[in-house]
Amino acid sequence: MHIVVVGKLVPDLVEDLEVDASGRELDRQFLKLVLNEFDEHALEEAVLLKEAHEARVTVLAPDADGVDDALYTALAKGADRAVKLVGLGEAPSSRQIAAALASALPSLNFDLVLTGVQAADDLDGQVGMLLAGSLGLPHVGVVTGVELDLDSRRARVRKEYPGGWLAELEVQLPAVLGIQAAKQPPRYVPVSKVRQAMKEHTLEELSVEPGPAPGLSVRRLFKPEATGRAEFLDGGPEEVAARLADILAQRGLVR
Repeated sequence: MHIVVVGKLVPDLVEDLEVDASGRELDRQFLKLVLNEFDEHALEEAVLLKEAHEARVTVLAPDADGVDDALYTALAKGADRAVKLVGLGEAPSSRQIAAALASALPSLNFDLVLTGVQAADDLDGQVGMLLAGSLGLPHVGVVTGVELDLDSRRARVRKEYPGGWLAELEVQLPAVLGIQAAKQPPRYVPVSKVRQAMKEHTLEELSVEPGPAPGLSVRRLFKPEATGRAEFLDGGPEEVAARLADILAQRGLVR
């Protein structure tokens, strides 16, 4: 059983993000990139399946600042192989990433592909679906648990629907699954274990074509503009209550 995990580095949302001079992209001069949170869950689910079924896990990620650290961390967490996709440029679209993966994956002889359900930098959730469509494979998204039946070469997956509904589906392998949450939180590995992975493993590089242009362009990137303000009322309970009643009456909200 060979499981391939697709990862992508995205801006760290803890940091202050700024728009560059063009007004259409983030300023990448001091931008810190981290592995997408949903991809962390995809990796965790893959490692859990490896531990249960003696599977092999390969992690693929487009080249970006910090991708080496992310891939070595994946190896420290239990991945067996890490491959850096070279040639996609600085900020490839979902369509370009899916096209590159579709050309690279057949040579890996995989049984299951796990992606994050979406990436934090665009929230498109398209890579898994586009990849499955290109390869002619079944796809299930918003997955919160995976069980494998190796004898029948099927996967039983738990999918989340709006309103808190859950469904258990059965899918024939090979397949592509978009992971929303692993069965347990992504594991933590100490720096010492990452350093050990750096000594024991070598990152591979695979040249890929960026694929077709996305067919869209960003006209403007901006932070939401404040449309209101908060007013704090000082004083004792009775004074504040009277003032609040006056404000509501002035705005025609109470009579």
